[in-house]
Amino acid sequence: MSNFALELASSIRSIPDYPKPGIIFRDITTLLGNPRAFRRSVDELVQPYAGLKIDKIAGMEARGFILGGAVAHQLSAGFVPIRKKGKLPYETVSISYSLEYGFDEMEMHVDAVEPGQKVILVDDLIATGGTAVGAVQLLRKIGADVVSACFVIDLPDLGGRQKLEALGVEVRTLVEFSGH
Repeated sequence: MSNFALELASSIRSIPDYPKPGIIFRDITTLLGNPRAFRRSVDELVQPYAGLKIDKIAGMEARGFILGGAVAHQLSAGFVPIRKKGKLPYETVSISYSLEYGFDEMEMHVDAVEPGQKVILVDDLIATGGTAVGAVQLLRKIGADVVSACFVIDLPDLGGRQKLEALGVEVRTLVEFSGH
């Protein structure tokens, strides 16, 4: 691990047995509360795309809103919230996606992205990839060109990165944790 990755990993709180026994929850609220770690994380997420024409950053509820908003600001791009069903006030487009145990639905405003616009998906963590795959499919459903998916944390043992890459989406992560 690089010095940056070690520094970043140390700014993330690990909570054992949450939300259920055997799971280690990776809590980025400690990273967000650390000005240096937060700024450096956003800078690292933005760096490969600086100077490129990125139209929109799509962030998944809820930590993806915080990170995605900061990334959108740095890239001078618009921000698109992807939310759980029933949370957006205007006409929406939705998609059902699979979770570890069952299905859920997410949606975005039907006019949030124009066909052909270049979009980067941002969230705090990629695990099994169900939510991220659903978000990519939702964005593509309305014609977005999903350039990349960016996450602070990768849990590579759960295979989410490979699912996104199988869809032809470049994946960028800043730090990895083994296990769940």
